[in-house]
Amino acid sequence: MDQAPLAISLGDPAGIGPEIILASYQRLRGSGRPFFVVGGADVLRGAIRRAGLDFAVVPIEEPGEAADAFAKGLPVIAGADARYTPGAPDDDGAALALHSLAEATRCVLLGQAAALVTAPVSKSQLGRVGFEYPGQTEFLAEVSGLALEDAVMMLAGPSLRTVPLTVHCALASVPGLLSQELITHKARIVAEGLRRDFGIENPRIAVAGLNPHSGENGQFGDEESRIIAPALTALQSDGLDVTGPVPGDALFTPVMRRHYDVALCMYHDQALIPLKALEFDQGVNVTLGLPIIRTSPDHGTAFDIAGTGKANPDAMIAAILMASDCANARSAKQTTGA
Repeated sequence: MDQAPLAISLGDPAGIGPEIILASYQRLRGSGRPFFVVGGADVLRGAIRRAGLDFAVVPIEEPGEAADAFAKGLPVIAGADARYTPGAPDDDGAALALHSLAEATRCVLLGQAAALVTAPVSKSQLGRVGFEYPGQTEFLAEVSGLALEDAVMMLAGPSLRTVPLTVHCALASVPGLLSQELITHKARIVAEGLRRDFGIENPRIAVAGLNPHSGENGQFGDEESRIIAPALTALQSDGLDVTGPVPGDALFTPVMRRHYDVALCMYHDQALIPLKALEFDQGVNVTLGLPIIRTSPDHGTAFDIAGTGKANPDAMIAAILMASDCANARSAKQTTGA
């Protein structure tokens, strides 16, 4: 398989991003695909000293140097930097996070890296330095030349994958945002993403209902019959393996989870509560539909525990491993022409 390195964005340097990146390198440095961090060499050195780790930062000038440097220490593209002030975010740190995200993305878009792994950022801090997007996903969609609706957030863990069809909006707004077009559009992107980046040739997609008991034949709402069921019929006519609408309280039982590869959910918490309950320390945020591979740990900056040694790196490690696996799957598909 192609072993081009992975590009890691630093995240907010005052959060747990630096330490979970270092812990990931410590765990993965002996095997697997090499990766490099964009910017923040001094931040990472400070985090190494604080944690008492036994490896160093290896400055590199371009991604092609990462493979050789990886055996010596953590490769970091030198340049933009800030002070390491865990738990104390400031504008300099936010500017570094933005630079790291933009440059790491550029490396992947140019084909210098196989995939992008983004460490957690603070949306409010980024807003202070001119970042005008609701989150990193929206930024990635625009710089990739895509409409926002073409970038789909999937949460993935060892035993469950979920996709929220509506994301950051009031719960009261969800019924009005749902449409047959929304469901079919995102389901097709999800199916193609699972084929291209996860090697699942015939993905099984379960779709949740919106209302209790999926509306109970209209007693508790008609969105299932009026919007969801017709969308599923259209998807099935395309040849997709789609089932539903499945009541939300049944969709995530152990027996039910064995019968699908991904669950499409009607709103944010319907998708994220089961994922976080089951896979919190290994949950990965994957953006489907982009021309590049992007993963991220499914948690925030955790400023309150930054620098204390309490941060669990498992989700970051899972994001790095998943990015590598997706890169392998995409490379294999391109090689075979499938």
